[in-house]
Formats: sequence, structure tokens, C-alpha cells
Amino acid sequence: MAIAATFTAPNFKYLHMKKIVSLCIAAVLFIYSENLFAQAAATVSSPDKSITATVQLKEGRISYTIKKNGTTVIEPSSLGITMSDADFSKELKLISVSKPALVIDSYETLTAKKKNIQYKATKVIVSLKSTNGKQMDIIFNISNDGVAFRYYFPWLKIELKTITAEHTTYIFNKDAKAWLQPMSVAKTGWEQCHPSYEEHYLQNIPVGTPTPLKAGWVYPALFQTNNVWVLITEAALDGTYCGTRLQNDSASSVYHVAFPDPREVFTGKGYLPQNNQPWYSPWRIITIGNLKTIAESTLGTDLSPKAIAVDPSFIKPGKASWSWINSKDDFIVYDEQVKYIDYAADMHWQYCLIDADWDTKIGYDKIKELSAYAKAKNVGLLLWYNSAGAWNTVKYHPKDLLLTHESREKEFSRLEEMGIKGVKIDFFGGDGSSMIQYYIDILNDAAKHHLLVNFHGATLPRGWAKTYPHLMTTEAIYGMEMVTFDQRAADAEPSHCAMLPFTRNAFDPMDFTPMNLYKLTHSKSIRRTTSSFELALSVLFLSGIQHYAENPEGMSHVPAYVKEFLRTLPNSWDDVKFIDGYPGKYAIIARKSGDKWYVAAINGENADKKLVLDLSALKKMKGTIISEGEGTELFQQKELQLTDPKKVNITLKANGGFVITL
Repeated sequence: MAIAATFTAPNFKYLHMKKIVSLCIAAVLFIYSENLFAQAAATVSSPDKSITATVQLKEGRISYTIKKNGTTVIEPSSLGITMSDADFSKELKLISVSKPALVIDSYETLTAKKKNIQYKATKVIVSLKSTNGKQMDIIFNISNDGVAFRYYFPWLKIELKTITAEHTTYIFNKDAKAWLQPMSVAKTGWEQCHPSYEEHYLQNIPVGTPTPLKAGWVYPALFQTNNVWVLITEAALDGTYCGTRLQNDSASSVYHVAFPDPREVFTGKGYLPQNNQPWYSPWRIITIGNLKTIAESTLGTDLSPKAIAVDPSFIKPGKASWSWINSKDDFIVYDEQVKYIDYAADMHWQYCLIDADWDTKIGYDKIKELSAYAKAKNVGLLLWYNSAGAWNTVKYHPKDLLLTHESREKEFSRLEEMGIKGVKIDFFGGDGSSMIQYYIDILNDAAKHHLLVNFHGATLPRGWAKTYPHLMTTEAIYGMEMVTFDQRAADAEPSHCAMLPFTRNAFDPMDFTPMNLYKLTHSKSIRRTTSSFELALSVLFLSGIQHYAENPEGMSHVPAYVKEFLRTLPNSWDDVKFIDGYPGKYAIIARKSGDKWYVAAINGENADKKLVLDLSALKKMKGTIISEGEGTELFQQKELQLTDPKKVNITLKANGGFVITL
């Protein structure tokens, strides 16, 4: 009170000093508020408000943070691009932040977990400029199941520009865990055919674990942090950009987008991103939620460009017989292929694949005869090709026929005239931008000649099946053929398969070539899975054309009801529901076609699991279950009555599985 009293009389000197102090405080507050504005450039929320992304500009560097229901999922992580003559990673200035806008899209696909897909997100564009005055936009789309962002350079024209580095990072809590597939080193493996996305996953590893092959980690990359699951991938990749991967420094929870090995190129061409037009980078996609979110999300295709204009009449998903998986190279002969055409016809399957060296072991004229024979039985032929080029030393043929537009036109015209329905093209050479352009050139030329496409020994397709609906499937996985080569692969098959609905097969069709029901032939490997595990893969795995790893002799050992199940199994799916599971341990997923639900379950571990399943979301009360048989029987089928669909008690056998039809 006494101090307050001293200020009752006017003191002009004090008032003058007070004015100066007030002005200084105001100036500091102004500077502080400007700094705050500069740091918090934008905060964007998903339509349901569960996910927020905060974009910050601090000391000229741009970063972002992601939260799910208030829990940090991605720690402050960097953004930016370096071009050969411009740096968009530092000394940036904010130009503007757009008002949030609602993005709504819908599309249809025949090779994914759903047929009719709806996409809704909140969009914000953060515009920045570099020291040379050039603009970079970062476009954010925040949906209820994740965050997507991409870079855009609107000023590019005429002059060719090269991106030399991307500075996007994903930083996790140091206690997070990861489920990751190592990227193979370029020019290694059999006949120098790597990388082909064909390694086993490292499961439940601490973030920061060094990759054993030193070449990074492939997409989709799965993480768990603070009890939230995160799946990272990319989409909208074209030949102006290279396919990327994740790299991390040893013992660091920082994962950064990395470019491919310079050797991963179409012969004589480049690997770095280049463009001379207004330029969008691929989308960086982060799916966020629980395992149900991961298993049901379509975010990996939602951001891909819409389908090209193509005649839809030839795009027919289906199932295929395939001799090579069991009888290998020596049986690519005329009589064997007649047997497999008859096998496909008997099973009501739509296709038969004839593999490598058919051009000399059978010949074009006899292939044309086989095509006519198959057509009479309502079966279409698919033919194998070597992608060729100097990127590997594989000698299988036909080879050197697809390297140029002119040679593709000649070969694809010939196939169309012969009645061939599709091509399987093998042994590509990585993720350089020129190789990505080669994939896309093949897809465009195949569409003109009504040919379905299967890429084998290839990169992850990254949502291409939406843009190119005739792309039926792509390998890019350590598949069943590896099980036939190596007992270690056979031993790892159960756990490996239980990884795939949460990673590789989460968004893109996958040519695992599943389902060996009886036993492996012409192989030293012994299968470790039960027959009903293998049967469940026919539903669990997604592929526009499913090439089955069973031969006619093996199919003769299975009961009639299993054959009938496979004859009537849908070729595409309308909807999906995650029932239960854990990456690498087990997976139970329901798929819908028409008014029927098919529930597929596999156990990735060598111990029985007693489970209580909630099937109430399927709104069905009765059906049948096919599971392991008793004694020497491969299978047994039982009627299923769901008295309480919320509590279905069931045992999942060791390395076993089942399929339920409701």
C-alpha cells in the first residue's frame, strides 16, 4: 500500500521512463508474437478431429508434428527439398497458409480390399519461398485414418530441374517399435536381380535398429508408438520421380526419405527426380490408428491419380493355374500346358500362366494353338517376359522385346492378335526414375492392346493399380516360390504370411502365388503350414489375378467341398472387416462379396491359440467352417451356428488356419 501511495503524486521523470519501458515491452511482445506466428505456421485436423498435424517454421526450417487423440505420433520432423540450383530446406520464408478445405473423392477398384471407396480429408497448403525467391508449396491432406503431404513447385517450366535430396523425416519416440523389411543392395542376389522387395521382415525391433543390408527399409513400413500404429508409404509415383525408401542412422529414431542406388536405372538413363513442368512430388502417406485402421484403410490408393482412360471390358480379375511353381523350367512344354489349361477349366478359373522360355520350348505358333484351345474352355492365357536390359544377367526369355515403344507395339500387337489376355514381366532393376518410367511406359502400351499386366521381380506398385486398372498384381514380396527353393523360407512362412495384411498387402495387390494344399513337388522344402492355413491365403491375400501354387495332382487329394469353395470363391471384394490379429503372430480378416462374408484366419506361430472372436459386425448367424482335419485328413468342414456373434470361441491351430463362409 505504501508503495502504491508513492505513485499518487505526478512524477514526470518516472512517467517518461515508464513510457519508454512500455514501448520496449510492446516491441518485445510484437517480436515475440511474430516469432510465434513464424513457428506455428498451420495446424490442420482430420474431419473427425482425431488427428492433427502442426506445421512449424523456425529459423527458416520447416517441420511438422502429428498427434492422434492428443498423443504424439510423429515427433517434430523436418520437411524440404534440395534442387541442384536451389535449396528449399533452409532459410525459408512463409508466403501464406490456405484456409482449410474439405476434399471429397470416390473411386472404384477391382484389385483392392474394397470395390467402392470414399475418401474425405481436410486440405491445407503451406506456401514458402527460398532465398532465390522461388516458391515451394507443401500440400497437406488430413483424413480420419492418416496424414498425407506432398511438395509442389508451380514455377517450373521449360528448363529441366533435378532434385538431389529430399529432407522429409519421420521421427518417433525412442521407445517405439518397428516391423520393417530391409531393402536389398542393388546388383546383388541371383543373376544381380536385386532389389526386388524380397526379404523377410524384422519384427518388433527397437526404432533405430540398423538395417542389416545397409540399403534402407522398404515401404510400407510399420511402427507402433505410444500404443498407436503407423504405416508409412508413398503414392502417385511417376517417372519424374524415383521410388524412395527409408534410411535411419544407427541407434536413431529418425527415419528419412532416401533415394535409390545410382545403379537402379534403365540402361543409360538417370535415377534422380527430374522435371521441366510444374511439379508434384509423390505423396508421403502416414496411416495412423489401431490395427483395424491399418487392415481396413485404403489411404495408399486414395491419393493415387484417377484411372487412365482405358477400355474396361478386358479388365477381369480372376484366378490362374500355373505349372512352373511346382514343376519348374523343364515342364514349360505344350502337353504340360494343355494339362494346366484343363485344370483351370475344371476349377472354373479364368486364366493359365505359361512361364519362361515358352518362345523356344513351345513357340509362337503352338502358343496360338494353346490360346485357341484355352478360349474354347473359357480360359485365357498369360505369357511370361524378361524385362531385359543390362540391369541384370538373367538369361530367361523372351528377352529384349519390351525395351522400346516400337518393340512393345510390335510384340503387344502380336499377342493381342493371338488372343493372349495378359503378360507377366520379370526381373526389373530397382527404383531409379528412369526405371519407374519404364514400368509406366509398359502399362500405357499394354492398355492399348487390352493386355493385363503382372510385374514380377519388381518394385512396390505404390497405388498404381488404381491409376492403371489393368495392373492386376505385382510380386514385390518374398513369396511362395522362395518357399519351394529354401527350407529356411518354408520354416518362416507362417510368421511371414501373418505380417503381410499389415504391411505389403495393406494397399497394393500382391502376387505371393499362395495356396499349396497338398505338398510341394520338385522341391526339397517341407511345408510347415497346415493345408487349411494355405486355403485361408486364398481369401486373406489380395491380388487381381491369384496364381495358385497347387497342381492338378495335389488338388486330387483335397475333398470335393474344398474344390467347390475354390470354384466359387469371388474374384474381387466389396468390403473388408478386421476381426483380430497381430503382425507376424496371427491375422483374421473378413472379406465381403455380394451378401456373403468370408473370414480367413492364419496362425503365424507354432502353438495353438484359443480365441474369442467378435463377428457381430458381419450381421450373419450361420455358415460353414473349413479347418484342419483329423488324423490323415487334410480338412474338415462343419456347420457353424453363431448363437452369440460377439463371443465366438474358436481354436486356431499351430501354424494353422481356417476359412468361414457366412
